[in-house]
Amino acid sequence: MCRAALTGDANTAQAEAVNDGIVYLMVIPYLLVAIIGFLIYRMKKNKSKTQ
Repeated sequence: MCRAALTGDANTAQAEAVNDGIVYLMVIPYLLVAIIGFLIYRMKKNKSKTQ
């Protein structure tokens, strides 16, 4: 239904808005995983320095 509503030349702005929303929703989980991975890396690096 979404595809049918967004196909056509008249709805280009609406289609771009939907695509931007999808990208926005995809970026947040990747960003959270990257931050958590960096924090784990930093904790392990600091732990190995103290030993």
